[in-house]
Amino acid sequence: MAVQPARSLTAMAVALVSAAGLAGCAAKQSQTAASSATSPTSTTSSPASAPAAPTMAARMEKWIDLKAGDCLAGPPSTDPAEVTVTVVDCGTPHLAEAYLRADIPVDAAVTTTANQQCGAGFTRYTGLPINGSPYTINYLIDSEQDRTANNPLPSTVICLLQGAQGQSLTESARR
Repeated sequence: MAVQPARSLTAMAVALVSAAGLAGCAAKQSQTAASSATSPTSTTSSPASAPAAPTMAARMEKWIDLKAGDCLAGPPSTDPAEVTVTVVDCGTPHLAEAYLRADIPVDAAVTTTANQQCGAGFTRYTGLPINGSPYTINYLIDSEQDRTANNPLPSTVICLLQGAQGQSLTESARR
């Protein structure tokens, strides 16, 4: 499966097309207590179940600050004016997941270098080969770093995975 670069060499900014509309539903619980003055009551105790892990509240993040393990509510935008994305708990429906940040040089081979970095990082992150996996990969390049210093790797590639058919993911792909 080929890596598809996002349009982003200089001022590519990423934001959500739209935040996932997750509405909380309150479940009504009713308890019925039956008591009788003539029948004895008995109590049984069962092992307490572990409380569910709290979900992380959605937050806005600059796309250049994404790190491996951040799950995005929606796909990144190609609009350079949009510089934020909504990061959500990976246990809730999401459309993308950052799985690698790597420093890369900016030169004519930036696409080749990004493809190599994202391809190698995908298998390390998911434990799966790209071909035949249920994911497709994409990347963003932050090249807004200071190039006045003697830095041979002035850019960062941020690799993202998404459902191969555009479907929502409901857990982290990290293994």
